[in-house]
Amino acid sequence: MDVTGIIPETITTDKHAGYPPALEEVFGDDIEHRTSKFKNNHLEQDHRGVKGRTRPMRGFQTHTSAHRFCRAHDEVRDFLRPATERMQPVPAARRRAIHVQRVAVLRDMLAAA
Repeated sequence: MDVTGIIPETITTDKHAGYPPALEEVFGDDIEHRTSKFKNNHLEQDHRGVKGRTRPMRGFQTHTSAHRFCRAHDEVRDFLRPATERMQPVPAARRRAIHVQRVAVLRDMLAAA
């Protein structure tokens, strides 16, 4: 909302009990809240990568370590993912070449730090 200046008319989430109070606190009663696990749900998909990585780790001990991990995870994940035009496939060979190149750059950056 801060970036775009647009307040959504509807928000779709799963049936987790924490969403209605949080949405009411942020948006008030001006928004329609739908619950469905089958709709294209960007709010749920946004943290899928982090959840997939943290489950094998069995979570975090503190909020500070969770914050540090999530921030670094998102930055590294975005750095390694090739940017594409919308709906344009990237061949596997090209994707591998981009990934190898970016991993080398990331390794150099971490070695210098």
